[in-house]
Amino acid sequence: MRVVVTGAAGFIGSNLIKGLNDRGIDDIIAVDDLTQGDKFRNLADLQIADYLDASAFYERFDDGAFGKVEAVFHEGACSDTMETNGQYMMRNNYTLSCNLFDACQSLGTRLLYASSAATYGGSDTFIESPQFEKPLNVYGYSKLLFDQRLRRECGPNFEDANRQVVGFRYFNVYGPREQHKGRMASVAFHQFHQYQAEGRVKLFGAYADFQAGEQMRDFISVDDVVAVNLWFLDHPDQSGLFNLGTGRAQRFNDVALSVVNALRRQSGQAPLSLASAISQNLIEYIAFPEALRGKYQSYTQADLTALRAAGCDHAFADVQTGVARYIDALSAT
Repeated sequence: MRVVVTGAAGFIGSNLIKGLNDRGIDDIIAVDDLTQGDKFRNLADLQIADYLDASAFYERFDDGAFGKVEAVFHEGACSDTMETNGQYMMRNNYTLSCNLFDACQSLGTRLLYASSAATYGGSDTFIESPQFEKPLNVYGYSKLLFDQRLRRECGPNFEDANRQVVGFRYFNVYGPREQHKGRMASVAFHQFHQYQAEGRVKLFGAYADFQAGEQMRDFISVDDVVAVNLWFLDHPDQSGLFNLGTGRAQRFNDVALSVVNALRRQSGQAPLSLASAISQNLIEYIAFPEALRGKYQSYTQADLTALRAAGCDHAFADVQTGVARYIDALSAT
């Protein structure tokens, strides 16, 4: 089986390649832009058949230069939610995706692509339906517009596509191979390094109707993201747009406490309650950034009704389990 992974040296893309390798699949064409050269580390321990720069890939793929490709995992995008250059964002996240979709349909190749929970933005309901889609930034809009294009082309549930088309609305993903992401890396990643450097972790203070650290997100391990992507690879009859979170909103305080207790466990110390961690100054709250006001999702929770209806019954890790596993992995590197 030959597959293509765009964004291959990125966070989710490289984890997908690892998941494919674990299945014995290595006929993989990796596509990325290695201008940020240190991303090569995400590929160095993986098996691929070829690597192409993104600037050279799309036109050649459209021409059928790679023979029979079973599926494209399209993770390549600008994922910086703070990016304000709309022209750049739309070119990378919308136009290239539209061209890739057209090529996949023409060539008979399946397309599994990254949408985003940022498409919901200001909504408090997280169901894959237009009335709940209210992006707060151009990143969210760029993802939403591609979803809308596919609804027009393929029907509301992509049921009219020539070959399988699946969009995943990723919620807050954390896990290995995100070290290159800078400010866009997960809270758990940043807090691991904060604790190592300062002996404490930091969280945003009170904002809107949420007290300090009480903002809630649907945090999902990248291991679970990979598992669901591969489930759809195994079920080519299933198309549509699906939330990919755990279905469980948890507090940022839960993430912080999980990081602290995982690192305490490694040094032989007993776990703490949230109140004890705060009283010992192991969790510090900082002023909510002005730059994020009006652009920040204080609560997300994936509705998994559509995912379960498709037949995917994958069991997702909670924050306490997934973050502890991630901290152990970070400590081992």
